[in-house]
Amino acid sequence: MNPNASDLLTIGSRQFHSRLLTGTGKFKDLAETEAATQAAGAQIVTVAIRRSNIGQNPDEPNLLDVLPPERYTILPNTAGCYTAEDAVRTCKLARELLDGHNLVKLEVLGDAKTLYPDVVATLKAAELLVADGFEVMVYTSDDPILCKRLEEIGCVAVMPLAAPIGSGLGIQNKYNLLTIIENAKVPIIVDAGVGTASDAAIAMELGCDGVLMNTAIAAAQNPVLMASAMKKAIEAGREAFLAGRMPRRRYASASSPVDGLFL
Repeated sequence: MNPNASDLLTIGSRQFHSRLLTGTGKFKDLAETEAATQAAGAQIVTVAIRRSNIGQNPDEPNLLDVLPPERYTILPNTAGCYTAEDAVRTCKLARELLDGHNLVKLEVLGDAKTLYPDVVATLKAAELLVADGFEVMVYTSDDPILCKRLEEIGCVAVMPLAAPIGSGLGIQNKYNLLTIIENAKVPIIVDAGVGTASDAAIAMELGCDGVLMNTAIAAAQNPVLMASAMKKAIEAGREAFLAGRMPRRRYASASSPVDGLFL
């Protein structure tokens, strides 16, 4: 039995065993998307409403045929939106397509080159969506003050970047993330920057509640194998965080102390 079987991730009104959230873009086909998602053990999968078909185009392959809502929690996201109005409109479309589903991932981008969030527009969109009954998971910068503000608005999870989207640079902002985690009362989920399994483990060891990734898996030479590695890294990092690491020391400390022994 998994020792952490009761260690559930609570997001809004939902609970999950898996702390690895995966994207559905950039895979070579739907078969690879399905295989990688299964290997990752993901329960939440993000879907870019503007780029993926979940029924709005009946003559095209439907992502929901391989990732059915009965098995996965579909997390519509607003990727590609550059205004609060577009983001809100996209979430409402997703709610219609998914029969009233209200859990969404909000991202409002400010720059097409860096894909950094427009935090002013993000705050505006978050307020509108929360007021309209959405459970909002929000992608944002790693500003602790802004993250707390988004929590206060009513977002059910805050998702700061660890490095630019798709960069694979790893966790570049440990101290910012620690400050955000220490002051949060909602889940903090790293969104963007992870490149390999050790990055995911570091995020979890810092105390993040989960990690969302897409490119790190989809752009790997073997996406399905990388998805499996990410699953193990998330689990190991979470267990290490719960276990509590040993104190760091500048100098060596013998594994078998001799203090108090008569030699």
